[in-house]
Amino acid sequence: MITTDRAAGAHLLRQLREARGWSWTDLARALRDTARQLAVAPLMDRKVASIQRTVARWESVSDRTSPGERYQFLLAHLYARTPSGGLALGPGSDFEALLDALRHFGTSPHRVHQLVDLVIHSARSDEGESLMLPSPSTQLSLVAVPRDPSKLDHDVIGRLHDSVKTIKAQVGVTPFVRLQLQLAPIVESCRQLLELDQIGSRNELILLATAAYSLAGRLAFETRDDEVATAFYADATGAAGQLTDRSHRAAVRTSHTMVTLHATNDLEAAREIARAATVDAHRGSSYAIRARAHAVHAEICARAGQASEAATALDRAWKTVDQLTVDDPHGGFDGDRLNGFDGLCALHAGDAAHAHDSLDRSVSALRLSRDAVQRGIVSTDLALARLRLGDPAACVDLLHEAIDITAATGGRVPAQRIRLARHHLRPWRTEDFMVELDDHIHDALIGR
Repeated sequence: MITTDRAAGAHLLRQLREARGWSWTDLARALRDTARQLAVAPLMDRKVASIQRTVARWESVSDRTSPGERYQFLLAHLYARTPSGGLALGPGSDFEALLDALRHFGTSPHRVHQLVDLVIHSARSDEGESLMLPSPSTQLSLVAVPRDPSKLDHDVIGRLHDSVKTIKAQVGVTPFVRLQLQLAPIVESCRQLLELDQIGSRNELILLATAAYSLAGRLAFETRDDEVATAFYADATGAAGQLTDRSHRAAVRTSHTMVTLHATNDLEAAREIARAATVDAHRGSSYAIRARAHAVHAEICARAGQASEAATALDRAWKTVDQLTVDDPHGGFDGDRLNGFDGLCALHAGDAAHAHDSLDRSVSALRLSRDAVQRGIVSTDLALARLRLGDPAACVDLLHEAIDITAATGGRVPAQRIRLARHHLRPWRTEDFMVELDDHIHDALIGR
């Protein structure tokens, strides 16, 4: 169980700062400098006065503000080093005192372990650079580009694009905060390079920026930084709009639709983005993106109670899936994933039997590590289908699996779905299987 004592946490943070002889402004400047060193957007560009106000709120006994995940990492990196620059993580260190302060603020043991892991990985490299920056050869190439923009060739961009793909492939396996730190310098490089005139391979650079910004938006959403996520998706949409093939912008918009839906529950805003995605998808070359756009639009319609519109969008998605080709550069969306959307739409339409069959097929196919977050989502939807079919015990059995997946991946959407399923199970709250479920939810998702 997590216990909080915010006043004690605020007092410890103040003690740490004052022990180093720092004013609020000094700490704010140190945090911004650390953010710039580690390329942690958007804090690297925040004004010192703004950070100073945030620091003051942490130390106020009457304020409810506590350090968010980005600030937690920066504080950890800062206090892991002594004033002389040495590494000190053990008992009696400032780092240990910081972790105590964060615990008092309510930071979970799991998150504390993540911070320790991130700092240790940073310490094993040259001042933490290897955790987050591209390879040395790529760094050297990027340094030379501002002097001679023509040096930004296909090879350099290709290496950066491979890095983005590698980071994306780790979703569901590696903590989202660490993926953000790995992606941050690539995002910053894209921003700087796009400002240059007469740059080589500009179209490829825009493709890279689109992929990097879109992934950054997804990661910001997963770490509950929805304002930053919205900004990154706007950047990704703007970059993709410069590309002739509208499949790229459609891909950004389908992802943005789902993030908007799950971050705000604003169906109208999500529907507007989904409609724009389908328009772009039909102007693009990718049938996989077209199918996904229709599937996402179907889900939004189903959630809004528009069963007929949802059925029409699903029918278009299934017809498009039949046209998929193995060489589609946007491959990854297929009939197995569409079954998940089909089943969810059936759930909202009240057809539990259809929903169960579709969702069961989807879950059975989502076996790869990169599918873990999606498997957690679909497993919870399948659990609800079993509940609607009158089998609460079978529903709970599936939820146990979904909880384990969600605890491992940290996925925000499956966690939301688990809360929804638990709400629907309230009539059985006195059953033994519900007591076991609540214990599992607490131990795996709340008390960790």
